[in-house]
Amino acid sequence: MSERSNQAGCVPSDRVSIEERLQAHPHIKERIEALLDVVENSTQGLQKADEAEQRMIEELRQIGQQALQAWAEGQQRKQAAQLRQQQPSVRQHRKKNSTGTPAMDV
Repeated sequence: MSERSNQAGCVPSDRVSIEERLQAHPHIKERIEALLDVVENSTQGLQKADEAEQRMIEELRQIGQQALQAWAEGQQRKQAAQLRQQQPSVRQHRKKNSTGTPAMDV
């Protein structure tokens, strides 16, 4: 079994196409497409290498940030599921529905 697996942990990544994996992460797919737009200069707005470099750097930063966010969310879900499995009596934290105590007329 491959060390890398998709976020759900169900299927090893070597058995799933990159397109299928990107479908599971649409925000990452958008960033990859933006990188390809820079490479192909599809917006025709990049005239100098410095402009292209800056655009690539920004896109890579955003990919990194979004990938890390997706990873953290996956880790949180995984840990919550493990905790619920180990301790079924643990209750999930939810926001209270109460609007608070009404102010008193003085």
